Amino acid sequence: MRAIENRKPTIGLALGSGGARGWCHIGVLRALEELGIEPAVVSGCSMGALVGAAWAADRLDALEAWVLALTPGKYVGLMDVRLGSGGLVEAREIEVMLRNIGVPDRIEALPRPFGAVATDMETGREIWLQKGPTYPAVRGSVGIPGVFSPIQHEGHWLLDGGLSNPIPVSMARAMGAEVTIAVNPNAKPRGRFWKPPQPTQSAEAWAAAQLPPEWNQALGLDPDAKAEPGKPNYFEVLNATVDIMSDQIRRARLAGDPPHVLINMGFTNLTVLELHRGAEAITMGYARTMSQANQIREACA
Repeated sequence: MRAIENRKPTIGLALGSGGARGWCHIGVLRALEELGIEPAVVSGCSMGALVGAAWAADRLDALEAWVLALTPGKYVGLMDVRLGSGGLVEAREIEVMLRNIGVPDRIEALPRPFGAVATDMETGREIWLQKGPTYPAVRGSVGIPGVFSPIQHEGHWLLDGGLSNPIPVSMARAMGAEVTIAVNPNAKPRGRFWKPPQPTQSAEAWAAAQLPPEWNQALGLDPDAKAEPGKPNYFEVLNATVDIMSDQIRRARLAGDPPHVLINMGFTNLTVLELHRGAEAITMGYARTMSQANQIREACA
């Protein structure tokens, strides 16, 4: 009899949505590299699509440098407020950044197989973007409802992929993965989606301090507003809404198509919009992955 070939399985990486928390994917990829785990394919949703595209292009170093250099002031400078565009911002700077760090403009030109998940605004169905222009595919996947405006791409108006498939395990399998490692940036310790602000702080004043003046004016935020203990502001409502929705959809999707390894983050006070806090997210991604090192090695053996 012919000896059974001793080969390692094809490993797929499913990088989930999470806004600023999604920078954790950089730390996850660093840890996997240290563990000697080399994914063959990557599927990404929302911020997972952005990080996944950079990794598939061998430009993770450039993306990490950009993230770590992102100060609150630079973050504000990226905000192209367009209230008439279907969201607060158009976020076209995402496409500019991908181009500037050297990500190829065609998905087919990426050194590794990559796919992004977005949601069709008309039908609500998930759309898999595995060929064609890279930048609009990623931007379409990164379309946080109520924040980023939808974009039109290949005949569809695209919303955030988290509305239909927050952690695209199914896509990674379809791309040939035999073992799938999934990353959930939105995991909630103790199941809490919102914590009331401290009585000494005005929620409205806090929100106004985080945003450029034009946002405050458009949203009617008063930086001198008096404290209203326990009352959520617009951004807290938005953050909790996205988290609750994503959690419900994720549970349903993963129940039918569970990954071999699920790496859950544990952010307690990092919102989806705080993109300038990348260092914290990267650190957690690395730590959480290394804490599951044995499980990952066994699954990928």
